[in-house]
Formats: sequence, C-alpha cells, structure tokens
Amino acid sequence: MNSKSLISRILLVLVAVALIVLALPRNDRQTLSYEEGHPWRYPLLTAPFDIPIYLDSATIRHATDSVTRNFAPFVKYEDSARVASINRLEHSGILDVKVNQLRRLVNNVYEHGIMSPALRNRVKKTTERQVRILADDNSASSVDASGAVSTDEACKWVTDHYQEGWGGSYSLTEEDITRLRQSITPNIIPDPATDSLYMGQALLSISSGQGKITQGQRIVDRGEIVTPQIYTNLRTYEDMLAKQGSDSAQSMLMILGQLLYVICVFTILFTYIRIYRPAVYANLRMMVFIVSIITLFVLFSVLMFETFTLGIYLVPFATVPVMVLIFLDSRTAIFSLLSTILIAALVATYQFQFVFMQFMAGSAAVFCLRQLSRRSQLLRSSFASFCAYCIAFTVAMLITQGSLEGLEAKIYLAFAINSVLLSLTYVLIFLIEKIFGFTSMVTLVELSDINNPLLRRLAEEAPGTFQHSMQVSTLATEAARAIGANTTLVRTGALYHDIGKLQSPIFFTENQHGVNPHDGLDPETSARKIISHVTVGEEMAEHAKLPTVIRNFILEHHGRGLTKYFYNTACNNAGGPVDTAPFRYPGPNPRSRETAILMMADAVEAASRSLKDYTPEAIDKLVNKIIDGQMADGLFRESPISFADVEKVKDTFKKRLATIYHTRVAYPERKV
Repeated sequence: MNSKSLISRILLVLVAVALIVLALPRNDRQTLSYEEGHPWRYPLLTAPFDIPIYLDSATIRHATDSVTRNFAPFVKYEDSARVASINRLEHSGILDVKVNQLRRLVNNVYEHGIMSPALRNRVKKTTERQVRILADDNSASSVDASGAVSTDEACKWVTDHYQEGWGGSYSLTEEDITRLRQSITPNIIPDPATDSLYMGQALLSISSGQGKITQGQRIVDRGEIVTPQIYTNLRTYEDMLAKQGSDSAQSMLMILGQLLYVICVFTILFTYIRIYRPAVYANLRMMVFIVSIITLFVLFSVLMFETFTLGIYLVPFATVPVMVLIFLDSRTAIFSLLSTILIAALVATYQFQFVFMQFMAGSAAVFCLRQLSRRSQLLRSSFASFCAYCIAFTVAMLITQGSLEGLEAKIYLAFAINSVLLSLTYVLIFLIEKIFGFTSMVTLVELSDINNPLLRRLAEEAPGTFQHSMQVSTLATEAARAIGANTTLVRTGALYHDIGKLQSPIFFTENQHGVNPHDGLDPETSARKIISHVTVGEEMAEHAKLPTVIRNFILEHHGRGLTKYFYNTACNNAGGPVDTAPFRYPGPNPRSRETAILMMADAVEAASRSLKDYTPEAIDKLVNKIIDGQMADGLFRESPISFADVEKVKDTFKKRLATIYHTRVAYPERKV
C-alpha cells in the first residue's frame, strides 16, 4: 500500500477519534446514575474530599416557608404620629364636645400601637405576634405586638367606646366617623430595608452548609435507599467533581486518556482488518463505512445517555454488526461490535454490565442472521437480541448484586424498544447502498427474481439466452457453494451476464431456428456483433441502475478472451494468423472468484450443448479442455481464485452436467 493510502486511513481514524473525544463528557458524572427513592447499586462511595452538607430541596422549601411565615417584621415607632393625629382630629370639624371625648380614646389606643392593615395581618400570622426594632447600635430587640391594632381596628374601637360611654345626644355621625378615620395614622411603621437584610440572612442560613462529610467518610453504601438528603449530597459531590475537572491540567489529562483509549480500540480494529481482511483494508470506501458506523453509534449513545435515564440502553448497538455482516462478513462484524461497545462504555453507567449485555445481544443478532436475504430474518434477529438482553441483564444482576431485586419493568421496556429499532435496520441498508455504493444480499435476492423487468424481457425476446442464463446460474451457484464463494452474488450475476444479447438475439446460436445470419458476414463483422453484447449489456445495466457488482459480471464473463470460432475462421480464410484485436473481448479479465466462476460456467454450459455423447468421459474431457484453455490464456491471473478452487469447480461442473444429461430409460412400445 502506498503512502497516500496509508495517510488517508490515518486521517480517517483521527477524524473519528476527534469527533468521539469532543463528544465525551469531561467529568465523572457519567459514571453515576441514580434516582431518588431507589437503592444505590454501586459499591460503598466515600468522600474523596470534604463535602458540605446542604439541606435537600423539600426541607429547604419547608424551612423557607416556616421562616417567611414566622419572621417577626422590623418596624419603627413614630412618636409624632399621635400628636399629628390629635391635631388633625381637632381641626377636622367635629364638634368640640365630641373631640374632647375622642381625644382621650385616641390617646388610649395609641398606647397599644397602631399599624397599617397589611402590617397587622402579617404580625397576626406569626406565632409569637412580635415585631422587632433595630437600635442605634444595630442590635435587634423584639416587642410584643399582640395588642397592636390596625388603623381600621383603632377607628372601630374608638367609635364603639365613644358610643357606649358618651353617645347620648352627641353620638357620632357617619361624617364624624369618616373624619376620625382620616385623622388616625399608624405609629408603628414597617422598616423594609432592615426586613430585607435580616430575611436574606435567615434564608441564607437555611441554604448554607449544615455541616460536612469529611474526607473518607461514607456518602452512600450499596443497597441504601437514596433519600432526598443523600440525593442532595450526591449532587454536591458531582458538582465539586465537575469544578475540579474544570482545572486545565486535570482536564487535559482526562482528554488525553480518552484520546489514547479510543486510538487503541481503533488500532486493534485496523490491525485485524489489515492482517485478516486485506481486501477490505485496501478498499477505502469500506473502511470509511466501518469507521463511520462505529463513530455515529458512539455519538448517538452519548446523546441518548445525556438525554434519558436509560438512554444508552435504547441505542440498538446490534445494528452495527448486522450492517457490517450484510456488506462484509461475520468476523469483521463481531470486531466492529466490540470496538463500538468498548468506546461507548466510556459513558455507560455500569460498564461491565453494559459491555456484557451489548456483546450478548449483538452476537445473538449476528448468529441468527448470517446472511440477510429476507426481511423476516431481521425480525428473528431482533427477537434473539431481545432475549439475549434479558438473559444478560438477569445474569449481570446476579453477579453484581447477588439478587434479582433490581429487576424493573422499565429496563425490559428499554430492551424491547431497542429490539424494535434493530428491526428497522432494513431502512439503513437502503441508505448505505446509496451512500457507499454497496450491494446487500437483500438487493441481490430482489434482482434475481425472474419477474424483474429486464429478466422478463430477456425471457420474452431472447428465450434461448434466458434458458442459457438460467443453466449458467445453476452451474455457477453450485460451484460457488463448493469453494465458499458468494452464491447469491453468482446466481444474480449469471442471470444478467448476457442481457446485451437483447439488442440482436438472432446473432446468437441459442436463439436461432435454422437461419444463421453469420453465414452472409465476414468473420470480423460477426465477431464485432458477438463482442458488442458485452458493451451493450453494460450500457443496459447502467441505464437500469444495476449495482456495480452485477455490471462486473457483464464486463468480465469473457474477460480479454477471443471469439475463437470467428478468429479461427478468419485465420483459415487468410491462410495464416491474423490480428487478434478485432476478435478480442474488451474485458477486463475476472477480478473476483465469483466472476471467474461465471466465466468457466458460461463457457462450459455453451460448449456442452454441442456434445454428441454425454458420457462421463466426454463431459470430463469437455470441462477440462474449456477451463484449462482459459487458464492457459491467463484469463484468471487477476482473480484471487486458487488452483484448488478451480479443481473443485471442475468437479462440480462434471457432476452437475452428468446429472443434467444423464441417460434416460426408453419406454417400451406396446405391441398388443
């Protein structure tokens, strides 16, 4: 691999690592997940430093309400208010004989104290019925205000006592009462500034620390119910951790640790692919696909974890190996799963439990799927994944807690949602095929349906070619199965390899019925007509938007071979060798085991039609001659197929042709 390819893969990993590390939390909060009123599931948690104890929110609310309700208000006594009220009363227009009596009563009520109705109501709500006065030396003293009255109460008291003692002919009129009310003003005045100061101090004392948890002291132990106070202590602990994590040196070290961790995981994955899957490693699109799906699922898991309490268990991690399996292979799928969950474990609450559960679920999904060819297989994998989740979670609870008390319905609901999301992987298959240009087994199965418009047209317009393609598909599929190649790909590619013959079906032997148009043509023209079915077929496939892997079968099934019939005819006509260029297919030669199998199956099936004797010896000779000739021409040099594979393919063809052309028993004629 050249340096440019290596640099591109390094950059790919660096981009993925940067995105993941930037998304990861920067403090230890991600390691704790708890709910008020539920048991603490972690081991004993001790304070790594002194932690102040704050009241929990409910206690603070209750204490705040109590302080506000029983707070003795601060007031000021206005001695001049009595004199001013008497003066107003004397000049109010009330008869002097009435004023003399009212003056004594007003003086009396001022002895108890008069305040505004609002202040009076506030004092009445307190337990002690006291007010406070701030002295010149800033000391506060309390005064009993239970006898104090509001202005309205003072007016009513004066009026009632006047009527009882001195009513007679000098009773108060409504106008007199109104003037009396206007004359009386409070002599106990609120002091809002001092009120606010002392109220703030009282509330501050509530929210301030009520002691501390010293370093090494227990915060909470396993199985202990998280009470409101413990919950508050844990939040304080986390906030202090976050503040310490904001320290630049510590933060940089944490980022460095996360960076190295993610790089290590990707390094192991890339090393595996480089050693055991060199073809995948050499394909940059495949590497981008693997790294992208891992990165996206890790980022999604971080988002879900920080959004929902059980969010990380809603992420269908089993989708990663399923997607990789569909487009690559099972071993790479398992490695991709492990890489994803090892990185995502950085934000998981119970890391051992998380890795164990995700590995179980992902493995179950892969083992049940193997090769996706029907939608129903995804439903089966989803169900297997759900069962694996439930079993793994139960096992993890027994290991970590030694009981099943932590089993909750919402956990299993999260697993069910996870499995439903896994069943929707079918949608992602379509997107990945469009984005990366891959072809899934599902697409191949759909394309192999003979009711596909292109195959239907081939069956109607070139029935001989269609039957030839079906026979080649059968032969090639059996051979692919024998050597462990992709049978679905071979089957589908074989069905489409000759669609170019639709342009001029009559020029091909299998579609002729007595009339051969080549009889009136020179060898070069005939060769050109035969060779054109490759280029025409590729154009038709592109117009029909067939996947690249299928178009490769069309281009490579003759490779750079010769149209030997017409080349030999041209040589005979010329009395010696002629230029091979007009008689050579455009190629390229087969570049995969699957296209190499098709080349062999195509030639063998076509040649077998010309056999006059279908004995095992004749079939063996034909198969060996055709395939050995292709190997001698160097047509398989660019294909990874081995000599052992070729021998297995030969044996498969011989057995299959012997079965197809076996001798049938002749039925006797009836004589009587």
